[in-house]
Amino acid sequence: MPGAPVTQDVLTIPRKLPEGPVNLVGLTRAEMKDALAAAGTPEKQLKMRVNQVWQWVYQWGVRDFDAMTNLSKAYRVLLAEHFVIALPELVTRQVSEDGTRKYLVRIAGGHEVEVVYIPEEDRGTLCVSSQVGCTLTCSFCHTGTQKLVRNLTAGEIVGQVMLARDDLGEWPKPGEPKDETRLLSNIVLMGMGEPLYNFDAVRDAMKIAMDPEGISLSRRRITLSTSGVVPEIARCAEEIGCQLAVSFHATTDEVRDVLVPINKRWNIDTLLEALKAYPRLSNSERITFEYVMLDGVNDSDEDAHRLVKLIEGIPAKINLIPFNEWPSAPYQRSSNNRIRRFADIIYKAGYASPIRTPRGEDIMAACGQLKSATERARKSKAQIAAEAGL
Repeated sequence: MPGAPVTQDVLTIPRKLPEGPVNLVGLTRAEMKDALAAAGTPEKQLKMRVNQVWQWVYQWGVRDFDAMTNLSKAYRVLLAEHFVIALPELVTRQVSEDGTRKYLVRIAGGHEVEVVYIPEEDRGTLCVSSQVGCTLTCSFCHTGTQKLVRNLTAGEIVGQVMLARDDLGEWPKPGEPKDETRLLSNIVLMGMGEPLYNFDAVRDAMKIAMDPEGISLSRRRITLSTSGVVPEIARCAEEIGCQLAVSFHATTDEVRDVLVPINKRWNIDTLLEALKAYPRLSNSERITFEYVMLDGVNDSDEDAHRLVKLIEGIPAKINLIPFNEWPSAPYQRSSNNRIRRFADIIYKAGYASPIRTPRGEDIMAACGQLKSATERARKSKAQIAAEAGL
């Protein structure tokens, strides 16, 4: 891909600390091989040992080296001397009336992120965070009122998946028949942060989640949501190959510049050009356009017709998201009748236009509401409003 990768000047805590044991969670297979070799694993045994340790950690969720019974006692001692299997810390767990679960998770440095599990009849979706805070300042999003602190590591990202599987009691037991029923069947990178601004860590974490000898989620069960980091879109197709969702939310640059300020850098036309190639590059069926419904801002019949015209030629569906309000939010949710009218125009043009049912609103777990509890408690409504430029 032409040009250098897009990065941000933010701190990412390294996987391997200068001293002390190395955390195996988040290491790619190649990195695990190097780490095991450095710890004294004979060259001839490396491939086998990586496979064995990988399965214990990611297929069975084992955290104690002594429980890895197909390894010799001496090798288990060696592993315990050099490594740990550590996840982010679960601080609080809230359960909504509709069954949605929100986890407050503490990572290295004492920072916090939120993770949401949404149970549905045919799936269970985990909404994963990729950064502490966010730099994009989308004006309708509560998370955007928290300043970016740092990127998450691959271990902190895949650790959210493992933590949720812990809570759901979903790790299979060695030697028992494999249960294909999945409580956690889908991952969406739609939590705190812009995933494409933390590309390497997100890619490595999702490769771990997709590995067939571990968590084993199909790439079609993983959706990455971006606000439109155009230079990284093709790279996402080629190196991850997951499903793509785009936080679109407007049909003119004038409105999108306000709602999604990254549009000032890569406008609608530039973004759409990048999206046209994605299904072919990633072998994906279609792109999801996310569209939050804001009363009197982007919800007119004219907006609906413009949206249909803009996405012409792109295999797509449009997820209409009733705005999830938060303290001092500058917008209001479109009426149900207006949302249905908007959806009908899109549907008659030949596109799927499901209206997303808000989930977990009573625990501030709905789309656009995530924010660490420490940040939420520290700032008054007036401060939040001032940071959002209201």
